[in-house]
Parts: sequence; C-alpha cells; structure tokens
Amino acid sequence: MKFSEDLVPLGDLKANPGRVVKQTTETHRPVLLTSRGRGVAVVQSVADYESGEEERAFMRAVVAGLADVEAGRTLSLADAKARLGVK
Repeated sequence: MKFSEDLVPLGDLKANPGRVVKQTTETHRPVLLTSRGRGVAVVQSVADYESGEEERAFMRAVVAGLADVEAGRTLSLADAKARLGVK
C-alpha cells in the first residue's frame, strides 16, 4: 500500500466518490479512508475483494489439508478415486 497515494479523507470520498472507486479499480490497491487523520475504513474494488477471498479460502484449504496429513488422516490414491467415482 502506498500511503501517499492510497489515503483518502472521508470528505474527499463524499465530494468525489467516483474518483475513489476508479482509483481502486485502476491501481488494484485498496484505499484507506481517514477521519481526522485516523484510518476508519477500507475501499476496495469488488474484483480485487473476490480474488482475495478466493485466495484466502484456497490457503485455508491447504492448511487444513496439511493438518490432516500431519494427523495421519490420509487416503491412498486408489481409495480417493473410489470415493470420487473416478476410474
């Protein structure tokens, strides 16, 4: 995050919300909204939000899978194929 470019006071958002939305869409970086010099909210494009959520869900699944392996909860390839109905 480039604080010099990505900080927007709430007043600026109220005056020109389209500029803030355009900035998030074009830069693919979130914008930190401030009030009295303090961060109060983050604005992010929907596409970037969805992409981040997909990435976090994938990482959670990987961590869960690694925990299963560590705990010995595994299947052979043949058993996995049989459960999935794959030949």
